Amino acid sequence: MQQLTGCWFELMKKELKVALVHDFLNQYGGAERVLEVLAEMFPEAPIYTLLYDQEKMGTKFKGRQIRTSYLQKFPGFLRRNPKWLLPFFPVAPETFDLRDFDLVISSSGAWVKGIVTRLDTLHVAYIHSPMRFVWDYNEKYLRDERHGLLSFFIRPFLSYLRLWDKLAADRPDYLIANSKYTASRIKKYYRRESVVIYPPVTKLQITNYKLQINSKLQNLNSKQDAKYFLIVSRLSPYKKIDKAILAFNKSSLPLVVVGVGKQEKYLKSIAKDNVKFLGWVPDEKMAEIYENTRAFIFPGVDDFGIAPAEAQRHGVPVIAVRRGGVKEIVEEGRTGEFFDAATPEMIDEAVRRFMEKEDSYDKEYIKQNAEKFSKERFKKEMEEYIENILNNQ
Repeated sequence: MQQLTGCWFELMKKELKVALVHDFLNQYGGAERVLEVLAEMFPEAPIYTLLYDQEKMGTKFKGRQIRTSYLQKFPGFLRRNPKWLLPFFPVAPETFDLRDFDLVISSSGAWVKGIVTRLDTLHVAYIHSPMRFVWDYNEKYLRDERHGLLSFFIRPFLSYLRLWDKLAADRPDYLIANSKYTASRIKKYYRRESVVIYPPVTKLQITNYKLQINSKLQNLNSKQDAKYFLIVSRLSPYKKIDKAILAFNKSSLPLVVVGVGKQEKYLKSIAKDNVKFLGWVPDEKMAEIYENTRAFIFPGVDDFGIAPAEAQRHGVPVIAVRRGGVKEIVEEGRTGEFFDAATPEMIDEAVRRFMEKEDSYDKEYIKQNAEKFSKERFKKEMEEYIENILNNQ
């Protein structure tokens, strides 16, 4: 590859064939937000993914060339229940034909870092997380998924996946971590160094959604414009949303939950009337919700935490567990509060501690502090990093 100078990034996009690879496009979350910005940076690059659900993705990646794996040909009931396709996931990324590309950027929380590229193709992997369910939470995964007798067979399979994951992590030429916390896990599990480039977090714009939101929340408090606490999350067991709901059941403070997931029915069953579920809410309608939020509740351990960072870009303080990547987002006492374990008692204590000094929080400082997670910063750091490694080839 020739060394690029001057307007190197624009020249690079013209001179190099680039491909983007992503685990799945069947739900929209933090990893997909990163892919969106990468797609903006490389508008001509095709996007390879194991499974694609156009209905669930909506207008996201509209007009882009999406190339799926052979798993896309499986019956719909299997594609809608990916856990039944687990034995195929280590093999599927290896079947992508990437011979025509000079640069491949993978966006991976599990599988696609294991793609196979030709010798002179540069592979840069943006790692959202080492596979959490095989490294950190393998026993908890077996309990949460309730495999029953199948657990006898799944345990050795998880051991195989750990071996595969370590070997797959050796394939990229360079690794980028989405936080210092992720970088430490990469070093522990993969024995590799990585650079940290925080994900892009967008400040959303207010739309005319106010009446619809307030109509859903009108019974939350006696005042229609009452402030509330907020959770925005995939409703999965490891997110610990149930612990937060139990805490708010006890305090009777208003709590709004935005998101969908397999725990949704259970969470609704344990919630009292002060907890309201809004389901999935599109980005363009989230700004209004943030405007009326007292504080954002984040009880689960995540490798970064785009949702709390997004809340802070709107000036919302965050009350979070003192673990994971959120420790790089929250400045204790100035942009939020921590609790040491995700128990209802500790969450409730942290909320009360926040309320005692709520008036001292500076909304503008919180917004300013969150600028380090802007989309513009992400693009600049990615461009500089890719320029550097290309110039050293």
